Parts: sequence; C-alpha cells; structure tokens
Amino acid sequence: MESKAYLNYVRIAPRKVSVVLDLIRNKPADLAMAILKHTPKAACEPLSKLLKSAMANAENNHNMDVSRLYVASCSVSQGPTLKRIRPRAQGRAYRINKKTSHITLVLKEME
Repeated sequence: MESKAYLNYVRIAPRKVSVVLDLIRNKPADLAMAILKHTPKAACEPLSKLLKSAMANAENNHNMDVSRLYVASCSVSQGPTLKRIRPRAQGRAYRINKKTSHITLVLKEME
C-alpha cells in the first residue's frame, strides 16, 4: 500500500529541488519532516507542505499508520519555463528563464 502526493508548477528550479529530495529519500516520514524544517533551502517549504499532504492522504484515504511511514520514492521533473526579458545596455535584451518543477512524493508503510 502506498500514498502519493503531487505538487505541480512550483516556481523553483528542479535542480534546486533535487538537492533537498536527496536528503529525505528512504527516510522515515517524521525524520524527513525534521530534516526539511532545519535545512536552509528555498525548496524546503513547499516540500514540507507536500510531505504533510502525503501523510494526510495515507492516514485518511488508505488507513495507514502514520508512525510507520517512510519516503519510498521522490522525484522532480521540469515543468514549463516562463520566459522573461531583461533590458540591457544599448537597446539589447537578455532572456531570463524562470523554471518550474513537478514534484512527486510516495510514502509507504514499513514492514
């Protein structure tokens, strides 16, 4: 039995999210929450909300024991890129790519 939660179109680069996901992969859910709370990265806030959502899904939809949950798998893929333009000297323009992420989190119960 597994519980999934998705977070789409997050305005943070997938590369920055994957650094934090590597910290919590295969960890118990309560330890993963503590790691996210004490890690000074921008991706930690949306990831902690996603982890809370996955834990609530497990408890309410699948009748799983919250104390025995662990992060079975977590992944991030790139969403659409928002293209913006920054004015530069002599009438030129530089492109700024604002990347988005799609994050998937899967919780399972320990045996």
